[in-house]
Amino acid sequence: MNKKERVEAALRGEKVDRVPASVWGHDYEREWDYHLLAEATAENYNRYDWDYVKVNPRASYLAEGWKARYKPSGQKYLPPTCEYTPIHGTADWKRLRPLEADQGALGEQLRVLQLVNHEVGYDAHFIQTIFCPLGVAQYLAGDKSEPILLTIREDRRALHTALRIITETLVNYAIACLEQGASGIFYATNGWASAGRLTQDQYREYGEQYDLEFLDALKSRSKFNVLHNCGSHIYFDLLASYPVHAISYADHLEGNPDLRDGYLRTGKAVMGGINEGSLLKKDAAGQVQDEIGNVLEQTSSQGLLLAPGCAIDPRTPTKNLEAIRRVLS
Repeated sequence: MNKKERVEAALRGEKVDRVPASVWGHDYEREWDYHLLAEATAENYNRYDWDYVKVNPRASYLAEGWKARYKPSGQKYLPPTCEYTPIHGTADWKRLRPLEADQGALGEQLRVLQLVNHEVGYDAHFIQTIFCPLGVAQYLAGDKSEPILLTIREDRRALHTALRIITETLVNYAIACLEQGASGIFYATNGWASAGRLTQDQYREYGEQYDLEFLDALKSRSKFNVLHNCGSHIYFDLLASYPVHAISYADHLEGNPDLRDGYLRTGKAVMGGINEGSLLKKDAAGQVQDEIGNVLEQTSSQGLLLAPGCAIDPRTPTKNLEAIRRVLS
Protein backbone atom coordinates (compact mmCIF):
# COMPACT_ATOMS: atom_id res chain seq x y z
CA MET A 1 0.00 0.00 0.00
CA ASN A 2 1.12 3.56 -0.57
CA LYS A 3 0.52 6.16 2.12
CA LYS A 4 -2.77 7.46 0.76
CA GLU A 5 -4.15 3.96 0.26
CA ARG A 6 -3.11 3.02 3.80
CA VAL A 7 -4.87 6.02 5.35
CA GLU A 8 -8.00 5.58 3.24
CA ALA A 9 -8.24 1.89 4.15
CA ALA A 10 -7.84 2.72 7.85
CA LEU A 11 -10.59 5.33 7.60
CA ARG A 12 -12.90 2.67 6.12
CA GLY A 13 -11.99 0.18 8.85
CA GLU A 14 -10.38 -2.18 6.35
CA LYS A 15 -7.23 -4.25 6.69
CA VAL A 16 -3.95 -2.35 6.29
CA ASP A 17 -0.40 -3.54 5.72
CA ARG A 18 0.53 -1.51 8.79
CA VAL A 19 -1.23 1.10 10.88
CA PRO A 20 -0.73 4.65 9.52
CA ALA A 21 0.95 7.07 11.92
CA SER A 22 1.77 10.74 12.27
CA VAL A 23 2.92 13.12 15.00
CA TRP A 24 2.81 16.91 15.14
CA GLY A 25 3.53 19.83 17.42
CA HIS A 26 4.27 23.54 17.50
CA ASP A 27 7.50 25.13 16.35
CA TYR A 28 7.09 28.43 18.20
CA GLU A 29 9.93 30.07 16.29
CA ARG A 30 9.05 29.11 12.74
CA GLU A 31 5.24 29.11 12.84
CA TRP A 32 5.13 32.91 12.40
CA ASP A 33 6.49 32.82 8.86
CA TYR A 34 4.56 30.88 6.23
CA HIS A 35 7.70 29.75 4.38
CA LEU A 36 9.28 28.51 7.61
CA LEU A 37 6.11 26.80 8.82
CA ALA A 38 5.81 24.92 5.53
CA GLU A 39 9.49 24.02 5.80
CA ALA A 40 9.06 22.75 9.38
CA THR A 41 6.01 20.72 8.34
CA ALA A 42 7.84 19.06 5.46
CA GLU A 43 10.88 18.39 7.66
CA ASN A 44 8.76 16.59 10.25
CA TYR A 45 7.07 14.53 7.54
CA ASN A 46 10.29 13.55 5.78
CA ARG A 47 12.42 12.90 8.84
CA TYR A 48 10.04 10.35 10.34
CA ASP A 49 8.37 9.15 7.14
CA TRP A 50 4.87 9.75 8.53
CA ASP A 51 1.89 8.40 6.62
CA TYR A 52 -0.15 11.61 6.76
CA VAL A 53 0.36 15.21 7.79
CA LYS A 54 -1.53 17.49 10.13
CA VAL A 55 -0.52 21.08 9.46
CA ASN A 56 -0.04 22.79 12.82
CA PRO A 57 -0.31 26.60 12.51
CA ARG A 58 0.11 29.01 15.40
CA ALA A 59 -2.92 28.71 17.63
CA SER A 60 -3.97 32.36 17.29
CA TYR A 61 -4.16 32.55 13.50
CA LEU A 62 -7.92 32.22 13.24
CA ALA A 63 -8.49 35.12 15.65
CA GLU A 64 -5.95 37.57 14.26
CA GLY A 65 -8.21 38.92 11.51
CA TRP A 66 -10.53 40.25 14.22
CA LYS A 67 -7.63 42.27 15.68
CA ALA A 68 -6.49 39.91 18.41
CA ARG A 69 -2.72 40.36 18.71
CA TYR A 70 -0.30 37.72 19.92
CA LYS A 71 3.42 38.26 20.40
CA PRO A 72 5.82 35.42 19.56
CA SER A 73 8.22 34.46 22.31
CA GLY A 74 11.13 34.26 19.87
CA GLN A 75 12.04 30.91 21.41
CA LYS A 76 11.38 27.42 20.12
CA TYR A 77 9.97 26.11 23.37
CA LEU A 78 7.79 29.00 24.57
CA PRO A 79 4.32 29.85 23.21
CA PRO A 80 3.25 33.37 22.26
CA THR A 81 1.41 35.70 24.61
CA CYS A 82 -1.63 37.86 23.99
CA GLU A 83 -0.85 41.56 23.64
CA TYR A 84 -4.35 42.78 22.80
CA THR A 85 -7.86 41.39 22.75
CA PRO A 86 -10.77 43.17 21.03
CA ILE A 87 -13.16 41.69 23.60
CA HIS A 88 -13.48 44.06 26.57
CA GLY A 89 -17.16 43.48 27.34
CA THR A 90 -20.11 41.40 26.19
CA ALA A 91 -21.18 44.02 23.63
CA ASP A 92 -17.89 43.59 21.76
CA TRP A 93 -18.96 40.18 20.50
CA LYS A 94 -21.61 41.90 18.37
CA ARG A 95 -19.00 43.91 16.47
CA LEU A 96 -17.47 40.98 14.60
CA ARG A 97 -17.85 40.87 10.82
CA PRO A 98 -17.03 38.01 8.43
CA LEU A 99 -13.43 37.77 7.23
CA GLU A 100 -12.21 37.09 3.70
CA ALA A 101 -10.60 33.66 3.45
CA ASP A 102 -7.65 34.88 1.38
CA GLN A 103 -6.70 37.90 3.48
CA GLY A 104 -4.49 38.44 6.52
CA ALA A 105 -3.46 35.45 8.59
CA LEU A 106 -5.99 33.24 6.81
CA GLY A 107 -4.51 34.05 3.42
CA GLU A 108 -1.03 33.45 4.83
CA GLN A 109 -2.02 29.96 5.94
CA LEU A 110 -3.41 29.22 2.48
CA ARG A 111 0.08 29.91 1.18
CA VAL A 112 1.42 27.42 3.72
CA LEU A 113 -0.94 24.82 2.28
CA GLN A 114 0.22 25.58 -1.25
CA LEU A 115 3.80 24.87 -0.22
CA VAL A 116 2.90 21.78 1.81
CA ASN A 117 0.89 20.45 -1.12
CA HIS A 118 3.93 20.89 -3.34
CA GLU A 119 6.19 19.07 -0.86
CA VAL A 120 4.01 16.19 0.34
CA GLY A 121 0.64 16.30 -1.42
CA TYR A 122 1.54 13.82 -4.16
CA ASP A 123 2.52 11.09 -1.69
CA ALA A 124 0.44 11.73 1.41
CA HIS A 125 -2.82 13.23 2.61
CA PHE A 126 -2.51 16.43 4.63
CA ILE A 127 -5.14 18.19 6.72
CA GLN A 128 -5.41 21.73 8.04
CA THR A 129 -6.13 22.56 11.68
CA ILE A 130 -9.23 24.67 12.36
CA PHE A 131 -10.65 25.38 15.81
CA CYS A 132 -14.37 25.25 16.53
CA PRO A 133 -16.11 28.65 16.84
CA LEU A 134 -15.92 28.53 20.64
CA GLY A 135 -12.19 27.83 20.34
CA VAL A 136 -11.72 30.81 18.04
CA ALA A 137 -13.74 32.96 20.46
CA GLN A 138 -11.41 31.88 23.25
CA TYR A 139 -8.38 33.17 21.33
CA LEU A 140 -10.25 36.38 20.51
CA ALA A 141 -10.67 36.84 24.25
CA GLY A 142 -6.96 36.47 24.96
CA ASP A 143 -6.96 32.67 25.19
CA LYS A 144 -9.25 32.85 28.19
CA SER A 145 -12.55 31.06 28.74
CA GLU A 146 -13.88 33.43 31.41
CA PRO A 147 -15.09 36.19 28.99
CA ILE A 148 -17.09 33.57 27.09
CA LEU A 149 -18.62 32.10 30.23
CA LEU A 150 -19.49 35.62 31.41
CA THR A 151 -21.24 36.37 28.14
CA ILE A 152 -23.26 33.15 28.42
CA ARG A 153 -24.53 34.41 31.76
CA GLU A 154 -25.06 38.06 30.80
CA ASP A 155 -25.91 38.22 27.09
CA ARG A 156 -26.22 34.89 25.33
CA ARG A 157 -27.52 36.58 22.17
CA ALA A 158 -24.28 38.50 21.83
CA LEU A 159 -22.26 35.30 21.92
CA HIS A 160 -24.54 33.62 19.38
CA THR A 161 -24.08 36.61 17.08
CA ALA A 162 -20.31 36.18 17.26
CA LEU A 163 -20.43 32.40 16.84
CA ARG A 164 -22.52 32.74 13.68
CA ILE A 165 -20.03 35.18 12.17
CA ILE A 166 -17.08 33.00 13.15
CA THR A 167 -18.77 29.91 11.69
CA GLU A 168 -19.46 31.65 8.39
CA THR A 169 -15.82 32.71 8.18
CA LEU A 170 -14.55 29.22 9.06
CA VAL A 171 -16.70 27.52 6.44
CA ASN A 172 -15.43 29.79 3.68
CA TYR A 173 -11.85 29.42 4.87
CA ALA A 174 -12.11 25.62 5.08
CA ILE A 175 -13.37 25.43 1.51
CA ALA A 176 -10.41 27.56 0.45
CA CYS A 177 -8.08 25.13 2.26
CA LEU A 178 -9.50 22.23 0.27
CA GLU A 179 -9.03 24.20 -2.93
CA GLN A 180 -5.32 24.48 -2.04
CA GLY A 181 -5.01 20.70 -1.93
CA ALA A 182 -5.80 19.82 1.68
CA SER A 183 -7.50 16.43 1.95
CA GLY A 184 -9.61 17.57 4.86
CA ILE A 185 -9.84 19.48 8.12
CA PHE A 186 -8.65 18.63 11.62
CA TYR A 187 -11.51 20.24 13.56
CA ALA A 188 -10.67 20.81 17.24
CA THR A 189 -13.09 21.49 20.09
CA ASN A 190 -10.36 23.09 22.27
CA GLY A 191 -11.71 21.45 25.41
CA TRP A 192 -15.17 23.01 25.21
CA ALA A 193 -16.94 19.67 24.71
CA SER A 194 -15.83 18.26 28.05
CA ALA A 195 -17.01 18.21 31.64
CA GLY A 196 -15.87 21.16 33.71
CA ARG A 197 -16.15 23.74 30.94
CA LEU A 198 -19.76 23.60 29.77
CA THR A 199 -22.62 21.28 30.58
CA GLN A 200 -23.79 18.99 27.78
CA ASP A 201 -26.90 21.12 27.30
CA GLN A 202 -24.75 24.24 27.06
CA TYR A 203 -22.51 22.59 24.50
CA ARG A 204 -25.55 21.63 22.45
CA GLU A 205 -26.51 25.30 22.36
CA TYR A 206 -23.14 27.01 21.93
CA GLY A 207 -21.13 24.26 20.27
CA GLU A 208 -23.01 21.51 18.50
CA GLN A 209 -25.16 23.59 16.18
CA TYR A 210 -22.15 25.52 14.87
CA ASP A 211 -19.99 22.39 14.64
CA LEU A 212 -22.61 20.70 12.50
CA GLU A 213 -23.07 23.74 10.28
CA PHE A 214 -19.34 23.71 9.62
CA LEU A 215 -18.96 19.98 9.12
CA ASP A 216 -22.10 19.62 7.00
CA ALA A 217 -20.71 22.23 4.60
CA LEU A 218 -17.57 20.10 4.08
CA LYS A 219 -18.74 16.50 4.18
CA SER A 220 -19.22 16.16 0.41
CA ARG A 221 -16.06 18.11 -0.40
CA SER A 222 -13.34 16.25 1.50
CA LYS A 223 -12.11 12.73 2.19
CA PHE A 224 -10.27 13.11 5.49
CA ASN A 225 -12.14 15.21 8.07
CA VAL A 226 -11.18 14.60 11.69
CA LEU A 227 -12.99 15.66 14.84
CA HIS A 228 -10.48 16.29 17.61
CA ASN A 229 -12.27 16.31 20.96
CA CYS A 230 -9.71 17.85 23.30
CA GLY A 231 -9.07 17.15 26.93
CA SER A 232 -10.27 14.70 29.57
CA HIS A 233 -13.84 13.66 30.42
CA ILE A 234 -14.92 14.51 26.88
CA TYR A 235 -18.55 14.38 25.81
CA PHE A 236 -17.76 11.49 23.53
CA ASP A 237 -21.26 10.26 22.78
CA LEU A 238 -22.63 13.77 22.27
CA LEU A 239 -20.26 14.28 19.34
CA ALA A 240 -20.05 10.66 18.16
CA SER A 241 -22.47 11.10 15.25
CA TYR A 242 -20.70 14.11 13.74
CA PRO A 243 -20.18 13.73 9.96
CA VAL A 244 -16.41 13.10 10.01
CA HIS A 245 -14.14 10.30 8.84
CA ALA A 246 -12.24 9.89 12.11
CA ILE A 247 -12.45 10.91 15.75
CA SER A 248 -9.28 12.03 17.53
CA TYR A 249 -8.94 12.15 21.30
CA ALA A 250 -6.50 11.42 24.11
CA ASP A 251 -7.50 7.89 25.04
CA HIS A 252 -5.01 7.91 27.92
CA LEU A 253 -6.74 10.76 29.78
CA GLU A 254 -9.23 10.21 32.58
CA GLY A 255 -12.86 9.84 31.59
CA ASN A 256 -12.17 9.09 27.92
CA PRO A 257 -12.94 5.73 26.25
CA ASP A 258 -10.16 3.49 25.03
CA LEU A 259 -9.69 3.38 21.27
CA ARG A 260 -11.39 0.04 20.72
CA ASP A 261 -14.41 1.23 22.66
CA GLY A 262 -14.43 4.46 20.66
CA TYR A 263 -14.35 2.58 17.38
CA LEU A 264 -17.15 0.21 18.41
CA ARG A 265 -19.34 3.04 19.72
CA THR A 266 -19.08 5.13 16.58
CA GLY A 267 -18.17 2.86 13.68
CA LYS A 268 -15.70 5.59 12.71
CA ALA A 269 -11.93 5.35 12.58
CA VAL A 270 -10.18 6.51 15.73
CA MET A 271 -7.05 8.62 15.86
CA GLY A 272 -4.83 8.40 18.94
CA GLY A 273 -2.85 5.85 20.89
CA ILE A 274 0.34 7.88 21.39
CA ASN A 275 0.71 9.40 24.85
CA GLU A 276 2.41 12.76 24.33
CA GLY A 277 3.33 12.78 28.01
CA SER A 278 5.33 9.58 27.60
CA LEU A 279 6.99 10.96 24.49
CA LEU A 280 8.40 13.86 26.49
CA LYS A 281 10.27 11.66 28.97
CA LYS A 282 13.98 11.04 28.47
CA ASP A 283 14.97 7.46 27.74
CA ALA A 284 11.33 6.49 27.17
CA ALA A 285 11.69 4.87 23.75
CA GLY A 286 11.00 1.42 25.18
CA GLN A 287 7.95 2.67 27.08
CA VAL A 288 6.62 4.36 23.94
CA GLN A 289 6.99 1.16 21.94
CA ASP A 290 5.27 -0.88 24.67
CA GLU A 291 2.35 1.56 24.83
CA ILE A 292 1.89 1.48 21.06
CA GLY A 293 2.12 -2.32 21.07
CA ASN A 294 -0.70 -2.43 23.63
CA VAL A 295 -2.85 -0.11 21.48
CA LEU A 296 -2.29 -2.22 18.37
CA GLU A 297 -3.29 -5.34 20.30
CA GLN A 298 -6.31 -3.64 21.88
CA THR A 299 -7.70 -2.43 18.54
CA SER A 300 -6.50 -5.36 16.40
CA SER A 301 -5.09 -2.51 14.23
CA GLN A 302 -8.58 -1.95 12.82
CA GLY A 303 -9.88 1.53 12.07
CA LEU A 304 -6.85 3.08 13.74
CA LEU A 305 -4.60 5.98 12.83
CA LEU A 306 -1.78 6.36 15.34
CA ALA A 307 -1.35 9.93 16.58
CA PRO A 308 -0.77 11.86 19.79
CA GLY A 309 -3.74 12.85 21.90
CA CYS A 310 -2.66 16.48 21.50
CA ALA A 311 0.24 18.40 19.96
CA ILE A 312 3.55 17.14 21.31
CA ASP A 313 5.87 19.36 23.34
CA PRO A 314 8.65 20.94 21.22
CA ARG A 315 11.17 19.46 23.69
CA THR A 316 10.18 15.87 22.82
CA PRO A 317 13.33 13.77 22.31
CA THR A 318 13.92 12.71 18.72
CA LYS A 319 14.70 9.13 19.72
CA ASN A 320 11.19 8.74 21.17
CA LEU A 321 9.66 9.76 17.84
CA GLU A 322 11.98 7.38 16.01
CA ALA A 323 10.71 4.62 18.31
CA ILE A 324 7.21 5.05 16.87
CA ARG A 325 8.42 4.30 13.40
CA ARG A 326 10.45 1.28 14.60
CA VAL A 327 7.49 -0.40 16.28
CA LEU A 328 5.51 -0.16 13.03
CA SER A 329 8.28 -1.48 10.79
